[in-house]
Amino acid sequence: MVQSSRPYADRPVALATRHGKQRVIGRALRHGLGARLLHLPELDTDQLGSFCGTVARQGTALEACIAKAELALAHGGTGLAIASEGSFGPHPAVPLLPVGMEVMVFLDQQRGITIHEQLQARRTNFAQRRLKAASLESEAGSAELQRWLSAVGFPSHALIVRPLGAIAPDSAAIHKGIHQRQALWAAIAAAAAAAPSGQVQLETDMRAHCNPTRMASIRQLSFRLVRRIATACPSCQAPGWGLIASEPGLPCGWCGLPTTLTRAEIHGCVRCDERRELPRRDGLRQADPGHCPHCNP
Repeated sequence: MVQSSRPYADRPVALATRHGKQRVIGRALRHGLGARLLHLPELDTDQLGSFCGTVARQGTALEACIAKAELALAHGGTGLAIASEGSFGPHPAVPLLPVGMEVMVFLDQQRGITIHEQLQARRTNFAQRRLKAASLESEAGSAELQRWLSAVGFPSHALIVRPLGAIAPDSAAIHKGIHQRQALWAAIAAAAAAAPSGQVQLETDMRAHCNPTRMASIRQLSFRLVRRIATACPSCQAPGWGLIASEPGLPCGWCGLPTTLTRAEIHGCVRCDERRELPRRDGLRQADPGHCPHCNP
């Protein structure tokens, strides 16, 4: 890999966010590229999708992230823009384990390139819980809720409370950004009163400014993306050289037959057709027989 000659030094990079991401992304741009962040808080990116569900996200997380960056690009007048997007749910291989997927995109209008990186955030407090307000009147119900609140990091991590039942997605009965216990009890009571069943759903508020754990993941991904931007293509010298695909087939340590595990990484350029196959970065050369469909059918 070839380090670029800081082509974005002193250049402003537009970012549209109302969720505090400018603090961590700006630092990464400054330290890694010498670039300056142009924060555009007046742009409402929730119009492209919101965590509370009042606006459904259109397309994939990457597509939504690109749309955010394009919005900042159109209004910033900088020719450069950056954006991030997150998704949360059960782990694809271990459904009981919650996991987050963070995506970040950098657009360079002059070069006509899009550079993106992603991060699987295994450390997340993403969780949901249903309850009836009446259950909190008992000592057992109150204690059970207290255990859940501690597990999700409340009050340092905010919550969302919504009524369950025939309520419109944009209902004012959805309470967001709850950081205080008194406000939580009031929100539960209000949501229960608005729900036909009297049931409410508590959710972790995954907006970055309400969730320090997610903000840490965005910080980590910011520096990962910046390192990629700072890496030039060995052929055309364009910024953004990095991992674009993986090649399966890591041989089994017992029988030597290929498994579905990654054998090699494919690195490439975002502008030209240069591609190179590289060994796994972790140095693993053989798969555990437990992953082999022949040795462990």
